[in-house]
Amino acid sequence: MFCYRQRVTALPSGADDPSSRPAPGAVDELAFREAISRFATGVTVITTIADGKPAGMTASAVASLSLDPVLLLVCIDNRLPTHEAIEASRCFVVNVLGEGQEALALQFARPSPDKFAGVALVPGQELPVLRDAIAHFVCDVHERFPGGDHSIFTGLVRACGATPGKRPLVYFRSKFGGLHDPEVEALKDALGWDMPSLSGIGSHGAPR
Repeated sequence: MFCYRQRVTALPSGADDPSSRPAPGAVDELAFREAISRFATGVTVITTIADGKPAGMTASAVASLSLDPVLLLVCIDNRLPTHEAIEASRCFVVNVLGEGQEALALQFARPSPDKFAGVALVPGQELPVLRDAIAHFVCDVHERFPGGDHSIFTGLVRACGATPGKRPLVYFRSKFGGLHDPEVEALKDALGWDMPSLSGIGSHGAPR
């Protein structure tokens, strides 16, 4: 069981007054970036193949959408090569990264003539499925919607898989991190505290 702490702050006086709301487009971009960075997300690599060439990018704007049919969505910058590749191929893979895979996330986040250099793939797949991903979803493009400078691709999931016992890579405040499980940490502390007694050694190092 994972534990999350939440602090509830009372709304300021007049917060529900429409006249106190900012006009459309008045939100400062830097303020928005700073605020949205507090929303922790998972980290994925979106991959596809277009014209026989693999394409990929790191993305955090990914979400489950529907169970009937099984759909998810990804949001991709209109200017990126992966956007063009997905529009051409009409299919993509969402590869979910795990703890310790920061380097892989950065590799696909940075411009490069070959982002797949040194990256192991699952053999026998039509699309690039990262071998070390903790989960993956193979999708056909269901629909595409405009979203400002991004496009929202909904994907019809036609195959998926996951590796049990793996923790996700987390993105929070523009940094990578991981989940903290208080129960596991408490167990580790308890085992560490009791190790002398388990080995038959007392607090002064003498046999009991």
